[in-house]
Amino acid sequence: MISIAQVRLFSILVLCLLLWSCNGPKNPLLDPSSPEWTEQAPDGFTVKVETIKGDFEIEVIREFAPIGADRFYNLVRLGYYNDARFHRVVPNFIVQFGLAGKPEYSQIWMNQPIADDPNKISNIRGTIAFAFTEPGTRTTQLYINMIDNSRLDSTGFAPIGRISKGMAVVDQIYSGYGETSGGGVRRGDQSKIVEGGNDYLDKEYPLLDQLIKATILKEDN
Repeated sequence: MISIAQVRLFSILVLCLLLWSCNGPKNPLLDPSSPEWTEQAPDGFTVKVETIKGDFEIEVIREFAPIGADRFYNLVRLGYYNDARFHRVVPNFIVQFGLAGKPEYSQIWMNQPIADDPNKISNIRGTIAFAFTEPGTRTTQLYINMIDNSRLDSTGFAPIGRISKGMAVVDQIYSGYGETSGGGVRRGDQSKIVEGGNDYLDKEYPLLDQLIKATILKEDN
């Protein structure tokens, strides 16, 4: 038989759990003010990107674009890109990703821009850089250059690194939708992805390839 003391103890434990769930640590992906976002990237780091087509690796050199490198490092470290889609793949141009699978993440981070980095290396095949609409609007989306796109250098697109392994995997990412499945940030037609995330993309563009997980594989200080 349960005593009154046991009932009271159980009630206290339930109350403690409720208070912890309300006041406990907030998911940094929902809290841009979290100190987690102030962590500086190492001088160099490698990101492993797992996709349904296979894996590839991104070598980031902070010196190339320190502001962009720091943002990318923390987005990967905190799991922002996990279970996303390569929503814009234009043959003989770029592969783009960076809108989160969970729309609540994209809706927050599309309004958290970072300052620009000066361009230090060229947008040649295999390099990766943040996409943006105008100066000072880089947030979470990146593109991989599929060809020599050095013509982009003069427009402010600053690569943060390059594909160091698995470029053949990147070449195989589904490109059949071209601009129609998400377009570039300059086209202003990504609102449905931001609003619906994977639910929208998987329904309307089911052939898009999945970015399963991005993780920090190696750090060089």
